Amino acid sequence: MDLESLTHTSGEWLRGSGPDSDIVISSRIRLARNLAQYPFLSRADDSVRGETSDLLRGTIEDLGLPRRLSYVNVGGLVDLDRQFLVERQLISREHAESRGSRGVCVSDEENVSLMINEEDHLRIQVLRSGFSLDECWDEINRIDDALESRVTYAFSENLGYLTACPTNVGTGIRVSVMLHLPALVLTKEIQKVFQALQKISLAVRGLYGEGSQAMGDFYQISNQITLGKSEEQLIESIRDVVPNIIAYERRVRNALVKENRQSLHDQVSRAYGILQNAQTISSEETMQLLSSVRMGINLELIDDLKMSTVNELFIHTQPAHLQKLRKEDLESAERNVARARYLRQRLGGNGSEMQN
Repeated sequence: MDLESLTHTSGEWLRGSGPDSDIVISSRIRLARNLAQYPFLSRADDSVRGETSDLLRGTIEDLGLPRRLSYVNVGGLVDLDRQFLVERQLISREHAESRGSRGVCVSDEENVSLMINEEDHLRIQVLRSGFSLDECWDEINRIDDALESRVTYAFSENLGYLTACPTNVGTGIRVSVMLHLPALVLTKEIQKVFQALQKISLAVRGLYGEGSQAMGDFYQISNQITLGKSEEQLIESIRDVVPNIIAYERRVRNALVKENRQSLHDQVSRAYGILQNAQTISSEETMQLLSSVRMGINLELIDDLKMSTVNELFIHTQPAHLQKLRKEDLESAERNVARARYLRQRLGGNGSEMQN
């Protein structure tokens, strides 16, 4: 896979074409798997890591899956390229920061990735635009079945799939939905959502998963444990909750427009204007302003600016992407200038108008 070419594209999951994509950025299902004949990676030396990497890469490439997969040697990448893959949601931060032989197989659409030697021997991930958990499950289940017909997973009749982290033991599944909730944040209603989710053992994380901050009003909602429930039950637990959060966000957005349209319009207009004209801008400010603009598009306060463009800008204005676009390492202050220039280029001449 040519990483340079990815700087000018975006994955299928960013297109904003899936169900409820005004609020749900993407759905993701991830499976953790280990090979029975090898120790967990925490107890594996470099030679074992090399063996598991070679075995899994060869097995994946021989599966004959409908989607073409390209292999990236993550262990052989420089730090910037590893961070680039993290920003695109193709590998985890843990995979980027790990050691030894490791890689990832990625589909051309960037909605399937198989991480080799992350925390477990294998992490299978499927992403989809919008609220599309069933589609994610159908595809990841097919991939997992195909792999299990070729290799022997570490499995216990009593516990299920054995994983490096105890919270993944059982099904090894992590079901998550990425939500954009600017109205709930603006009105401070988001705390009620957090409290309700905690009561039913669902986790809330930021844009890049565990340990990351919620930038740009993005929140990942996922299951916390996998033991004792089937994959279908865990998917259902997310599927039942998310529509309520979607409806809550929409109600609050509509109330904001009805009760104080002028103030909201002003906030969106200012955000859009700064993004179009700033000479220097940080990643954090960019995310927050893009969040307002994205809400403005959904509320028809902005015309002729595509949702997919804004979704893409959330990723393409991240530090590694900017440096890949410029083909040079940049200090923080230099990135802020480059980010502002990139935003002016993308947003400056599109002829869009604010609607009264």
